[in-house]
This record gives sequence, C-alpha cells and structure tokens, in this order.
Amino acid sequence: MQGRRSPLGPYLRARRALVQPEEVGLPREPDRRVAGLRREEVARLAGISPEYYLRLEQGRDHQPSDQVIAALARALRLDGESAAYLRKLAQGGAEGREPFADSFAVDASVQALLAQWAHTPAFVINRTQDVLVSNALASALGPGYMEPGANLVFQIFSSEARANAADWEQTANKAVAALRMHADLNDPRLQEIVGALSTSDPDFPRIWARHDTASLTSGVSRHHIEPIGWVDFNWQNFAIPGSTHILVTYWADPGSPAETAVAYLAARTLQARALTAGGASGASAGSRPESMPTAEAVPTTPRRPAPTA
Repeated sequence: MQGRRSPLGPYLRARRALVQPEEVGLPREPDRRVAGLRREEVARLAGISPEYYLRLEQGRDHQPSDQVIAALARALRLDGESAAYLRKLAQGGAEGREPFADSFAVDASVQALLAQWAHTPAFVINRTQDVLVSNALASALGPGYMEPGANLVFQIFSSEARANAADWEQTANKAVAALRMHADLNDPRLQEIVGALSTSDPDFPRIWARHDTASLTSGVSRHHIEPIGWVDFNWQNFAIPGSTHILVTYWADPGSPAETAVAYLAARTLQARALTAGGASGASAGSRPESMPTAEAVPTTPRRPAPTA
C-alpha cells in the first residue's frame, strides 16, 4: 500500500542476521563484526546487484520478481514455509483474507460438530491464536486456557507454562513463529498481542525479532489432571475451509494414560451436565437429565490475560 512501510525490509534484515558465513561457503574474517551475512554477501549469493538488494531492505522496491524472491530464499537458506512467507511479504501481504472484524465469527456447523464430540477435546482458534469456541471436554482438559476468550500465545508465556513445559523455549519459538506466519501484520489484534508481550515479557522481544515462521500441524502437550497428574496428549490441527480458522483436536493412543484421562474427563463432564440439567428441570414428571454436550462460543469481548514472567 502506498505510504505504508513495507515489512519486507525488516524480514530480510532479520533473516540475514541468522545466517553465518560458514553456512554458505564464505570465509569468516577475524575482525568480522556484523551478525550473520552482509548485504553485499546476500546480493552476491542471490545473483542480484548490491544496490538492488539495498533498495529491497529499505522498502524502496515493492515488486521483486518471483525469480528474485526464489533467489533470496536460497541465499538466506529459507525452508518452504519461510520462502512462502517471504513471497507473501513481497506481494503485499494478505490479499483475499477475511476482514479483521470477521475473524471471531465461527460457522454454526463447526460449533455443532464440536458439540457432538463427547470423547474428543477440540476447540477453534483464529489466526492470532484466540480461542473462539470449545467443546465441554476441551474446557475440562484446559480450564481457563482452552476456553473461549483465552489466547494461546499469552498462555505459553505465562509462568505456569514456563514451569511445566517439557521444552519451553522450543514451544515458545514455535508458537511465535506460527503467530507471525498466519496473522496479518496489519491486524490490530496482532499488534495488541505483540505490544503487550514486548513490554511485559523478557523473552518475547528476542523471539519475535528472529522473524521465524512455521505452521503448527501436530505435536504433544502436557496437562495436569486431578487426580491423575501430568499427562501427555497428542494434538492435531485442521484448517477449516472457507475461513482462516484452525480446528485443534486432542487425541490419545490406545491404552495410554491420555486415553484414561479422556475417559475420566468425559464421564465427569457428562455427570456435571446431568446434575445441572436435573436441577434446572426440577421434579417435572417424565423429565430426564440432558446429556448432549454443547460447544461454548467466544464472548463478545475476548479475555486477554496479561502474561507473567
């Protein structure tokens, strides 16, 4: 957009600072002071002129060709996802994405689907990792942080996550990389998250400054469940067609502690709902407890917990 600073320059600067000369076959001089590669070294590796590369870093050239983008990706040793992100920045960002105001709206059919999953913890997040809707089992598995209004990035930078994550640094790096990969840099919600964490967390600015990008598709997360204790769950993400939302599901290997924990939480959830429904219906003749789970939707104003270091 005319008059708006291009995000391409900061990305190129951050990525060349991470590539060491030895990694690309260049000598390291004893008095070398620059972190990573020099501008002229990137230009030479990409086969473009130093003057043209300088214009790219300064945001004075907004339309590099596909060939130049591919050459820069090779020079900076970008993987496929990072190269795609570079191309997106060079092409101007997020054309065709839904408006920011619609990013909290979840299709009713998706909410109905989650409500039917009585033995699968599941929730939906948007591109800034706000939890928009969750089913009863997800709320039982992650009370407060797998429920509508929570934000997964804030949660990862909480003191509880730091204390209990098997590898907190790696988890935090992946979460921030996914935030940058999927969110629109002009989204006010992204700017709010980055601003809050940059001023309140000692590690976030360093991780954000790397400009890493990644799509999170699957993994393992640890949850504490009374009275069982700490349990590792598998999770898998699915893109929801027609939106930028992600469906996050949790699953357990047969015979694993996670399978036992899911069965326990499911029984506890159904019992709580039966008691609630029984109390609401009173002593009406022919009444019976309601056992159908429901999917809770995001509040009008999402909760945005402040991170603690």
